[in-house]
Amino acid sequence: MRFENKVVIVTGAGKGIGKAISMAFAREGAKLVLAGRTEADVVEVSGEIASFGGKSIPVVCDVMQEQSIIDMVARAYDEYKTVDVLVNNVGLRGPVLPVAEMNKKQWDETFAANITGTMLASREVLKYMIPNRKGAIISISSDFGKRGEADRSAYCCTKWAQVGFTQCLAREVAKYGIRVNCVCPGTVAGDRIMTLVKAEAKRLNISEEEYYKMLVAETLIGRLVTAEEIADAVMYLASDASSAINGQSINVCGGTVFN
Repeated sequence: MRFENKVVIVTGAGKGIGKAISMAFAREGAKLVLAGRTEADVVEVSGEIASFGGKSIPVVCDVMQEQSIIDMVARAYDEYKTVDVLVNNVGLRGPVLPVAEMNKKQWDETFAANITGTMLASREVLKYMIPNRKGAIISISSDFGKRGEADRSAYCCTKWAQVGFTQCLAREVAKYGIRVNCVCPGTVAGDRIMTLVKAEAKRLNISEEEYYKMLVAETLIGRLVTAEEIADAVMYLASDASSAINGQSINVCGGTVFN
């Protein structure tokens, strides 16, 4: 197994992409720290991992709170005595509003979750990765981190920031044997996107089916990507197979962007 006895922290591990990533690592032998804001969700995922003999600990963590992140990473070290991989997966959708109607709180909350949380979690794991002179940090950005979208400025800007943060941090820590990359998913099939579909269909005064078809039409593969496909990319970037890849933003979007 590729990650036998490797210690992996996944934020936002209770649902969607985070759950798919956590399950994939567990099946490959990793020891997981499942960080999430909702205790019931991470406990449920931990139970599923235990059902096939995997090892994980669920930890309640709000990435919008600095101390919560500090405590979560400290708990990971207390439990496993090292940290090999961090997956910064938490992503707040943010307001779906034109800038003219947005308030500062909505903007600030999106940045706190999506980029400040990424920086803080990365900072904390580096306390262990740097002395060990090894590690991998992978952040989940978005294809919206490479293109603008009306009414999604807060989200897009934070995802652009994750791409830039990835490049900066990769240059800082490469000398310690640590690689930093990010994955840029397109629209991912699942419950979360259906919430957006409902909101946007209502705003545009069209049916949910019409809006969903619009999302699919943006891709070249004729469908939305899956959480499992995102997990596959993360596993690759965390593995030795990607040893020559550093500071990169890998698109897993079905062809919505090329850069």
